[in-house]
Amino acid sequence: MRLGVVFPQTEIGNDPGVLRDFAQTAEDLGYHYLLAYDHVVGAHPDRLRDLGREPPYTYQSPFHEPFVLFGFFAAVTSKLELATGIVILPQRQTVLVAKQAAEVDVLSRGRLRLGVGLGWNPVEYEALGENFRNRGRRVEEQVALLRLLWTRELVDFEGRYHRVRGAGINPLPVQRPIPVWMGGSAEPALRRIARIADGWISQLAPGPQAAEVLDRVRTYVREAGRDPAAFGVEGRLHLGTTPQESWPRAVETWQRLGGTHLAVNTMRSGLKSPDQHVAALRRFRDAVRHLV
Repeated sequence: MRLGVVFPQTEIGNDPGVLRDFAQTAEDLGYHYLLAYDHVVGAHPDRLRDLGREPPYTYQSPFHEPFVLFGFFAAVTSKLELATGIVILPQRQTVLVAKQAAEVDVLSRGRLRLGVGLGWNPVEYEALGENFRNRGRRVEEQVALLRLLWTRELVDFEGRYHRVRGAGINPLPVQRPIPVWMGGSAEPALRRIARIADGWISQLAPGPQAAEVLDRVRTYVREAGRDPAAFGVEGRLHLGTTPQESWPRAVETWQRLGGTHLAVNTMRSGLKSPDQHVAALRRFRDAVRHLV
């Protein structure tokens, strides 16, 4: 099982030296990948409450743009896989995402894993000029087009939402295609993920609920004519809600569940500085070094 770090977007600040040191330390500690969230804009909480949503993030929550951030990290690390978890694909132009992802993959020498999902914020979709209501239908076509753009010099594609005629991106990525993982937990999302994704990014804590959902996902993968053994599963472990003495047991549980990846999240744990985030990651790595 590969062990990753959730980049603490909202708590790390904007100093490029701090960002560099965080990524390099994660690599030096033996973590296999770094995962970053995506929000292009944040909304005033009143806007979301008017829509019946209590926002986990607002306009006051800082977010580094993942493709630009990963271009920077590609230059200052050598082994760390760079994973988005997730890029909100339907609010972005598909061909531009293909170009940006390919560039990161080239600059990192093939270290990108592109996690995509639908997102939850209609205000963000509005600001970017995209339709929030049909995002689930559009994402399947987007993934198909991404893979064509990453594997062919010239693409002819006529879909319901996209039209590409005699065009292609250059340079193509090192990985052809770049792995596309998907996040989501609703039943339609799980079935979609099983049909078209290379892996599932789960937010579930290790335990009976995760086991039950994973069984369903693997059933859907088989029903789609695919091999569950070749399908990736990423778990999430929140250090702020998991007592330190339980860290090894949580890792062992994900291993028993057949998880291929586990991302450690230090945000919302009461940590006051980037150094404290690093210290927490160091304690966790020391606690589970014999397991992963």
